Amino acid sequence: MPDFLNLAGKTLVVVGVANRKSVAWLTAKTLEEQGAKVVYSVRSVARRDSLGKLLGDRPVFVCDVEEKGAANRLAEEVMAAGHGPIHGLVHSIAFANYRDGFKPFEETNREDFLQATAISAFSLVELARAFKPHFAPGASVVTIGISSLQVTPDNYGYMGPIKAALESASRFLAKSFNPEPGVRFNVVGSGPLKTSASAGIPGYLESYLYSEKLTFRKQNLATQEVANTVVFLLSERSSGHNGATLVVDAGLGSNFYDAEIIRLAMRRERPGETYS
Repeated sequence: MPDFLNLAGKTLVVVGVANRKSVAWLTAKTLEEQGAKVVYSVRSVARRDSLGKLLGDRPVFVCDVEEKGAANRLAEEVMAAGHGPIHGLVHSIAFANYRDGFKPFEETNREDFLQATAISAFSLVELARAFKPHFAPGASVVTIGISSLQVTPDNYGYMGPIKAALESASRFLAKSFNPEPGVRFNVVGSGPLKTSASAGIPGYLESYLYSEKLTFRKQNLATQEVANTVVFLLSERSSGHNGATLVVDAGLGSNFYDAEIIRLAMRRERPGETYS
């Protein structure tokens, strides 16, 4: 059977594996199933130790992108270990400090905003720059965004503008890295997922269930569906995609006037009545 994606034998770096539910892990697992060699990067030694059983004897490096120079050290260590050239890189990192709960946007703490921006958005720029000399011709870089930058969910806080910065940075990198060395940059705009990271967002369950009713199929995304899209964008079969955002949301963004949602929204609550 022909290898449609042609990923066998390619070396890809996946940054941000947190656990077996994460987009990064399912992407890496799918890449390996396609015959690719995956080099893993995790946030800390403690995270690496906690993933020991999952990752086994795979090559795993530690890179805390909040630390100055961490991206350069990662690239140097990966190359020193003989893992080049690099045919693709997955950036699956996001962080926001919600320890004080959600506040009106204008009350966003400066330190929290800058920290989240450095980790969630600017780290893509630093990783791309660090690996630039080591990318193979036609390499692909993919980062994980959100399905819509127009929505303003109360429980997403200041991460909306930061994800917008991430998407914009990807486009500018696509221009900066072309025509030479010819590395592609794309974003997967994911709808809501059931991951460990999302579980830490206050009120996320209600938003997740609401989103499910807005999908055409009345079923939310599986994380594997997002991972499949990432793998496609890493492959040469997506060569026409550059500086783009590929939305994966099961129709969520096109179904605001769903009859069931309108019916539920317009009903008047009666004593003792609950909605299902």
